[in-house]
Amino acid sequence: MQIMQRIVVASLICLGLGVAVFAADKTDRPNVVWITVEDISPNLGCYGDAYALSPNIDKLAKRSVRYTNAFSNAGVCAVARTTLITGMYAASIGSSYMRCAATMPEAARGYPSYLRDAGYYTTNNVKTDYNWARAPMDQMWDDSSRKAHYKNRPDGKPFFAIFNITTSHESKLRDPTYTKSIRPRLNDDEVHDPAKARVPAYMPDIPEVRKNWAQYYDSITAMDKQVGQLLDELDKSGLADNTIIVFYGDHGGGMPRSKRWLFDSSTRVPLLVCFPKKYQNMAPVKPGESTDRLVSFVDFGPTLLSLCGIDPPDYMQGKAFLGEHADKPRDFVYQYRDRMDERYDFIRSVHDGRFNYIRNFHPERPWFHDQACQYNLKTPALAKWMELSEQGKLKGDAAMYMAPTKPAEQLFDTQADPDEVNNLADDPKYAKQIDRMRKALNKWQRQIVDLGFLTEAELHDRFGKESPYDAVRKKPGRYPLKRIRAIADMANSGAAGNLSALVDLLRDSEPMVRYWALIGLITIGEPAAPATGAAMPLMKDQDVTVRLAAAEFIARRDPAARDKALAVLVDGLSNDNVWARLEAANILDRLDAMAQPVKPAMQAALDAEKQRKSGFNYVIRALDQAIDKLGG
Repeated sequence: MQIMQRIVVASLICLGLGVAVFAADKTDRPNVVWITVEDISPNLGCYGDAYALSPNIDKLAKRSVRYTNAFSNAGVCAVARTTLITGMYAASIGSSYMRCAATMPEAARGYPSYLRDAGYYTTNNVKTDYNWARAPMDQMWDDSSRKAHYKNRPDGKPFFAIFNITTSHESKLRDPTYTKSIRPRLNDDEVHDPAKARVPAYMPDIPEVRKNWAQYYDSITAMDKQVGQLLDELDKSGLADNTIIVFYGDHGGGMPRSKRWLFDSSTRVPLLVCFPKKYQNMAPVKPGESTDRLVSFVDFGPTLLSLCGIDPPDYMQGKAFLGEHADKPRDFVYQYRDRMDERYDFIRSVHDGRFNYIRNFHPERPWFHDQACQYNLKTPALAKWMELSEQGKLKGDAAMYMAPTKPAEQLFDTQADPDEVNNLADDPKYAKQIDRMRKALNKWQRQIVDLGFLTEAELHDRFGKESPYDAVRKKPGRYPLKRIRAIADMANSGAAGNLSALVDLLRDSEPMVRYWALIGLITIGEPAAPATGAAMPLMKDQDVTVRLAAAEFIARRDPAARDKALAVLVDGLSNDNVWARLEAANILDRLDAMAQPVKPAMQAALDAEKQRKSGFNYVIRALDQAIDKLGG
């Protein structure tokens, strides 16, 4: 840095203004092109997948750094994009729910705004989907539209340009969409043969599954052609020698048991970083080589800033893995799943590149069966998979994810078991490994103040329009995380020996302690039936989340009081809090035939929800499916 530049920067810092400073001469800053593609795992030729046909991406890989341990922090787009754009974990912001329009922290800015401040021309073509209520596009982008392009920049300006390709999105796996948008782009010799598709161990080997796998790979081939067009355009512009290219998938593939979950098929993504000769000194390995360094989406924003000579702001929770401000390699990546579309769950994952530790905080809830969202059910492979389950025709690993409950803990050796079907959590040989990862998860949840132990309805009732991230840091007592987590751990065990302690906790002053105590009683099952009397007063609790959980427990375990419990759930369908209405709809759906007496009331609530025109259709989806199962 030049002496005069240092003086100016020091003066500004003394004034409390703060600036982003480049280590390199401002006339010699890299341009950056990000190519983001949707819904793909590393199913590419350059990652060793012989079934894939991806010549343009493979060619790019030969002059790029290939990351073999790159992960999205979530298995779905909107939540992943919150993490990407902020450099913060969505679970700490309150935006880990799909399309929740979260209130962002006061200090948070989208990382492109720092590039703009530093003189970059920033463009986004075209997807935003940041999952937050406040999205100041004018701060982040010079142009965010279908016409956005670096070629429109003023002369002499460095640029950062995102091109988002949706061709491989899961929606393309449906026959009409595939026939219309994918098949016409392919030559006959580019169409994948379903007979040659590899069917993972967790899926049934049936024609519908094979066909969808072939269509998935076809969509990747069609997407690869678009990537080739973007690369050709950059070469012809004469800008390639000054431009770093980053190619990655926005989360795992769109096939069932991939998108929305926290398996490798859900979150492990391809990542290529191509450094032109001019900037090869920034690369960690030679062109065409790979690195097994652990990286995740929370690190991408800080890394981009670092590559452009900008010191990432302190509030960003990610760490740069390239550039002047690169941090030391991380030991773990952390992942989260809460609500996906209309279905609630609460799952966290810790991954060290080999072992994937998954913590299911709602083991009492099903995997796919009754838990699959209606959008996902449009994929023929999943629809048939569930049909076979209902007919009792599934065996072995293919039946695993149709179970009505799931283990609280899972541990997979992703090298020995890439399909993640062999759960090692109870294997004594892996006791030290699982203990190590349990501790890492607990530590991370405390560090980031993971908001997942609050239900979505409670998150909104407790903080209103205030940013939860800011609220719990200004007044930590508003969210006693350590205590609530301890009760959640007890609840997840399903141990009947905890029954007395859980009953005592029903009188606790903290609503979320009462809630998790009820979840514990539901998880214990039939042996918890004697506790229904103690839970009965909670159906009148001041907290709607507690009322609904109490009603679910009593409906399941006290037939004599079931009508009263169902009435509480029906009342929840008209609550002012849309997320409470959604929770009530989900519980009624999980109750199956037990909800039959209130089917007319559910239909009335569905009609009322349609009249609300609130913009959220998740309650409609959940009620629609629940009523359909009851024969409506």
